[in-house]
Amino acid sequence: MDAPWYKRPSTIPLSIAVMALMIILIGGSVRVLDAGESCPDWPQCFGQWSFDVSESEQESWYSANPEEIDSRGPSHRYTTFEIFTEWAHRLLASLMAIPVLANFLLLRKKREIYGEHLVKVSFITGILLIVQGIAGYVTVKLNNEDWTVALHLVLAISFVSILLWQWILMRKSEGAKWPMFSAPTNFVAKELKRFILLSGAILVLLILGSWVASTSGGNYNQACSVGFPNGWPQCQGDWFPTFDGPGILIQMIHRIGAGVVGIALILGSMRIRESVREMGAHIGFSRCFDFATGFWMLNVLVGGLYIVFANNGDFPEGLSLLHLLVGVASFLSAIISTMLLKVTTCEVDDDE
Repeated sequence: MDAPWYKRPSTIPLSIAVMALMIILIGGSVRVLDAGESCPDWPQCFGQWSFDVSESEQESWYSANPEEIDSRGPSHRYTTFEIFTEWAHRLLASLMAIPVLANFLLLRKKREIYGEHLVKVSFITGILLIVQGIAGYVTVKLNNEDWTVALHLVLAISFVSILLWQWILMRKSEGAKWPMFSAPTNFVAKELKRFILLSGAILVLLILGSWVASTSGGNYNQACSVGFPNGWPQCQGDWFPTFDGPGILIQMIHRIGAGVVGIALILGSMRIRESVREMGAHIGFSRCFDFATGFWMLNVLVGGLYIVFANNGDFPEGLSLLHLLVGVASFLSAIISTMLLKVTTCEVDDDE
């Protein structure tokens, strides 16, 4: 009989994945608040371990470290709440090392049950956490350069994904009888590549969106102007704008890419649903991609509203955070389905 969830070792990677998603949420809030430089040094914050740094203390620290002056000018100061969001983001990311280590040690101890493969996966998870910490340091030192922000996001999503993969494999080893743990061989052979390509396309557009939002301090968000319809769905009042303005090319690549991925998801979901019916696979495989498609189309709307409701460079940043979260939800819906299909071809045993 399957043990209660709170007694299962597989609950550990799932809990870490949930914690990582919380950190992504807080990280998105940091960007929304434009507080990415609110702790200009690392691992401390204005030379302190606390987030309660007054404006006078900030000024003193900047005076002693003139090379770290904020990108918005020497007079810019942060509120305690803005500093707290970045401080909390770092703290949670650091604390995650404890359950990640516990996860590795537990799997190493129970390798006879879960196999060497999962021990290796848990080890890679720890390495990825270290790499993510280094990327966070680089992001701070380079004042949130666009490529560092995008790298930070892709590493975070990769971290969540590998934890979910570990959780699924562990549940299979624990004897869970999920219907999606099996699928007809011809369905796997026909659809696995499609699942991988669609999931990868969503991830690429998430990275591109992060790049657009962080490039030039987010100024490329308004490259196509704002408002309806000149800013969205048009760009500078045209359906086919010239690319001589700053950021227009990047903005249009993002928009066209989002549209292409949306069409691919709609067509792909239709094909998957048809294959499920024809080959007798579990309907959950198609429903996961239906969710991924639905989240993606919702995200296109949220992204458009972000531009439509902007006013004189003042963007509704709550929509920006929602844009990130819905995009991540779309990817997770797709990648979980892909993992479940992939695991039907995996055998986790003592020989691995």
